[in-house]
Amino acid sequence: MKRFVLVALVLLLCSITTAQSRIESQFRIARVKYHGGGDWYNDPSAEVNLLKFVLEHTNIDADPRYEFVELSHERLFTYPFLFLTGHGNIVLSDLEVERLRLYLLNGGFLYVDDDYGLDKAFRREIKRVFPDLDLVELPLSYGLFRAHFPFPNGVPKTHEHDGKPPQAFGLFHKGRLIVLYTYESNPSDGWVDAEVHGDPESVRVEALRFGTNIVVWALTQ
Repeated sequence: MKRFVLVALVLLLCSITTAQSRIESQFRIARVKYHGGGDWYNDPSAEVNLLKFVLEHTNIDADPRYEFVELSHERLFTYPFLFLTGHGNIVLSDLEVERLRLYLLNGGFLYVDDDYGLDKAFRREIKRVFPDLDLVELPLSYGLFRAHFPFPNGVPKTHEHDGKPPQAFGLFHKGRLIVLYTYESNPSDGWVDAEVHGDPESVRVEALRFGTNIVVWALTQ
């Protein structure tokens, strides 16, 4: 009986260790919590639905849950992928500027989606992070647009905003895309639960496919 209990305990511990290891190795996205008054927290279902879609349509072992992190927090470097969005102002402290720069130069990736009204603040703050680098518009030939699903016309137009053409910009360091910024397109709004914005299913699927391309490109480039 004692031997049986001992074997059962060993198997249980092995199972817990294996499960814990898998959880730690799963791909996760962290929402960036920032200061300045912008709604960094809006539409928390976005990342969850994207990660579910990634899990279903790729071989990436994604963990579909909502998490957020402050740039000053020690957990920052445990995430390979950061997501930042909102409608208003962003203000980074000097410490956050330095931490974000360190994160991106050491293999991290940041995706920023202008949910409307974010453009001016984001461009100002990212220039503080990398004063020597410029955002450049990605050409239609760029690999991200065919990383998993084909997007021959570039970033999809999920929401109208000011009716301008959708654009995707990148910040590169030594040839690697470290920051992706989408403007006048707002694909992340297409990731959220269907009832939130009432987008047609075709628009939501297109946005989720584009989000999958971002994830695949960030992990494989």
